[in-house]
Amino acid sequence: MEFQFKDYYRVNDLVKIVKLLRSPEGCPWDKVQTHETIRQDFIEEVYEAVEAIDENDTEHLKEELGDVLLQVVFHSVLETEKGNFNLDDVANDVCQKMILRHPHVFGNVTADTPEEVLKNWDAIKMKSKSQTAASETMKSVSRALPSLMRSEKLHKKAERGGLCPDSPEEMLEDITLQLSQLKESIAGQQTEMYERQLGDLLFAVTGLSRVLNINSEQSLYCACDRFVERFEKMEENAKQSGIDIQKSTPEQVKELWKKEK
Repeated sequence: MEFQFKDYYRVNDLVKIVKLLRSPEGCPWDKVQTHETIRQDFIEEVYEAVEAIDENDTEHLKEELGDVLLQVVFHSVLETEKGNFNLDDVANDVCQKMILRHPHVFGNVTADTPEEVLKNWDAIKMKSKSQTAASETMKSVSRALPSLMRSEKLHKKAERGGLCPDSPEEMLEDITLQLSQLKESIAGQQTEMYERQLGDLLFAVTGLSRVLNINSEQSLYCACDRFVERFEKMEENAKQSGIDIQKSTPEQVKELWKKEK
């Protein structure tokens, strides 16, 4: 397969590059990849693009979006090889979807606020997917999502399906109850209950985050950053005090940690 070097490449050039990599004379690694083998790569590239957004780094974002685009093209080429669809078919489908779900732009429907747009979007989405019950929309939420995100989406769809959320105070009572039940299981060493009860507790917490209008995924993201910062500070302070954490007892490390908290 011939390839033309250029000073500036476009999307169609990327398709050609992937096809060349997949060809008999192409790359030994690329030729043997499948949807399954590069599945995790796709997830990681998306997260790296999100990180670039969080950093407000334009150049980094451009690079990471390119990596995401490569994944889209690669998966599309895999299906092209099977005769199922190509990148243009992917673009056509999403264009059709955007036109269908924006009748206030491409049709005669009126939607003057973001809330009205979302309401119309959900109604059109249900109709296009032949969904008649809220439980069907809940089942359509991807199970591959991070569980906190999936949980929030399920709470949201349940609310749109008629299940009004409790007040924050009532939710806190439920969380306290879930925590109490988990404590009892731990005290009784009922290990078979740990996973279920911890899951129920986390699900209840994400329900509270929705009512408080807090993104639980983002909240935990920031908590992770704070944890790393505190641990780093603990290490620095220990070093300044002449303490070797690696040689300290667990109890000594806990005391150091308490000082940082």
